[in-house]
Amino acid sequence: MPMFHTFAEYYDKSHPVTLLVLLILSFYFIAVNWIFFYRLFSLNQWIAAENQSLESVLLGAYKIPDFAYLSYFIKSSSKLSPSLFDMATYSATKEATKGLVLLSIIASTTPFIGLFGTVVSILGTFEHIGQASGTMNIIASGVSDALVATASGIFVAIFAYTYHQILKRKAFELTGLIRMQGDALLSKDL
Repeated sequence: MPMFHTFAEYYDKSHPVTLLVLLILSFYFIAVNWIFFYRLFSLNQWIAAENQSLESVLLGAYKIPDFAYLSYFIKSSSKLSPSLFDMATYSATKEATKGLVLLSIIASTTPFIGLFGTVVSILGTFEHIGQASGTMNIIASGVSDALVATASGIFVAIFAYTYHQILKRKAFELTGLIRMQGDALLSKDL
């Protein structure tokens, strides 16, 4: 039999700090999903464009297409060089990894935020036991309430960490494509 039948009952029995922790974790979860899907769609479009550019260079084009990321660097320089392509790769890496720091911070802090809510809620439960004759039902109810915060923190951390790894891999793939285009152009320039 569940401890809480409705959200209203859970809300009434929960410690205010636990509710605040759950609210913060909810905002984090929304932010994590927004960052992930926004960055995933934009990186997938960028990767598709760089794949097309690489294909044209490998098929014999001596000029990189205007939509390719390298075209901005080539237009500003009169001579192709490895340092120019290193600078372009660094710039692309910086652009492609936007948002990863926030995902990493959320992945590492949300379990602690959930644990904080758990500890405060358990302290409240022990205070309640001290004021009344404590039975196992009071203890179980308080611990159950407290563990929701920990579980929520871990839940958000799992998504944040997974999304971070997926986007990191996409950024690596993108910078690899840009580096291959630069290497292909340098080999033709020789």
